[in-house]
Amino acid sequence: MKLSIIIPVYNVEKYIAQCIDSVLDQDLVPEDYEIILVNDGSTDKSAEIAHNYATNHSNIIVIDKANGGVGSARNCGLDNAHGKYVYFIDSDDYLVSNSLKKLIDTCEENTLDIVTFLSSSFSTSMSKFEALIKTREFKVAYGNDELSPIVSGEEYLANVNYRGEIWWFVTNREFLLSTKIRFIETGWMEDAIFTLQLFLEARRMAHLKFDIHRHRFAPGTAMSSKEPKHYLKVIRDLHNAAIVHVPIINKLEKNNAHQDTIIRIKARQQSFVFFSMLRMIGSTMSLSEVKERIDEMILIKAYPLTSFIGKDYHGIPYQTLSKLLNSRSRFYFIFKILNPIYKLRYRISKPV
Repeated sequence: MKLSIIIPVYNVEKYIAQCIDSVLDQDLVPEDYEIILVNDGSTDKSAEIAHNYATNHSNIIVIDKANGGVGSARNCGLDNAHGKYVYFIDSDDYLVSNSLKKLIDTCEENTLDIVTFLSSSFSTSMSKFEALIKTREFKVAYGNDELSPIVSGEEYLANVNYRGEIWWFVTNREFLLSTKIRFIETGWMEDAIFTLQLFLEARRMAHLKFDIHRHRFAPGTAMSSKEPKHYLKVIRDLHNAAIVHVPIINKLEKNNAHQDTIIRIKARQQSFVFFSMLRMIGSTMSLSEVKERIDEMILIKAYPLTSFIGKDYHGIPYQTLSKLLNSRSRFYFIFKILNPIYKLRYRISKPV
């Protein structure tokens, strides 16, 4: 079997059919690939829809499990995969028709550990504030040819403004299993850590200029939900992601890794701090916790944001906001002024 496509499923009854239909509308015969739908304790009709597809398609497998989060669902899918290559896609995203064969052929012909490709994002509903704090959209570019040079993951990271998400690359399953890398099962940033760790292990990696994936910014998803308890969890998970980067950076520095790789990963670490600070202002977090978290970021050398502005984050909004955030006293002042306004609006809008 050439490919295993792993799709975590949790309360996505609006979108799951479009995702599955797109994965079925491909130029591979059913015997060449399997679709593993991991129902992570859905409480809507998602599981019913998934099982209906499995009844009618021999290459679709449904695994029902108790809710454990998207990292847990992805690990479960990986444990049950049989394909030579593995691809993870979110259940509210979809693929361009007849695109997988070229992707797999490219991996086969070039003996690749990982191949990345192009993705486009869309949203039917996004506030101006959400648009401001989301990582900017970009098309990954590396080299002038359709297929980039084949390099190690370290060299790839030195040259490419990479994405942290897992839906823009396909991985050789044997290579992946050999690394023993697993998704973190306790937070929302599990794919960013997984992607970075996996890329750094790759010996043969390339980028294919082939646009096959569509990513949906859907209201109410993990990163867009404004429910206060959830919003606080996202902020805390962003900080945890910054902390997890510490041993990765230390190892690269100890091994005298490519300097551009280290610079890029430090910038990515500090991006978690940058976006968490913006979210703090619009959260129900107390000032005392804000100060504790900033102190923690100072301790791991992820704040001030001395490595943030560079190749990947360099626009005027980033430069302006980072200057405002880079002074603790100034940030605390901004927080004291704006945060009570948010909390007041939340109390007024909260149902009695």
